[in-house]
Amino acid sequence: MLELIRGLYEVEHAAVEAKLAAAQIAELRQQKAQPILERIHGQLESLKDQTPPQGLLGKAVGYALGQWERLTRYVENGILRPDNNLAENAIRPFVVGRKNWLFAETPSGAYASAALFSIVETAKANGLEPYWYLRYLLSRLATAKTAEEFRALLPQSVTPEMLDRGA
Repeated sequence: MLELIRGLYEVEHAAVEAKLAAAQIAELRQQKAQPILERIHGQLESLKDQTPPQGLLGKAVGYALGQWERLTRYVENGILRPDNNLAENAIRPFVVGRKNWLFAETPSGAYASAALFSIVETAKANGLEPYWYLRYLLSRLATAKTAEEFRALLPQSVTPEMLDRGA
């Protein structure tokens, strides 16, 4: 089973290496990943008949088969990913910081920390170096007056070239 799953990730790696467009990734997945997924499904069906349903393996097999349509949906769309690793990596700083938030002392301190973490992570998600983005933001925030001026300061409205890197 691990070899089959490894094969799925080899397909993903090949798509990244070839810098394929979304439509090409979907086509590659249908050609290469779909047969692997069919083998995995067959093995799960076989295990279902051989494994007590209340055991840990039986529950895992039952869950996988029950979610099969959702698990395999990514093959149809080159934009989707086969896992949620990007999301997991994006929230990791929050998970690590969670214990630190216990020492915020006040709800407003916790809210301020959460807001700052949100700004930093959104900057990262938009390809901005957080330190330079925060400098950019704080140097312009006091002069922003309109909703349009505030929107222009959001990380998704700022490019790395706009940031003054001390030059």
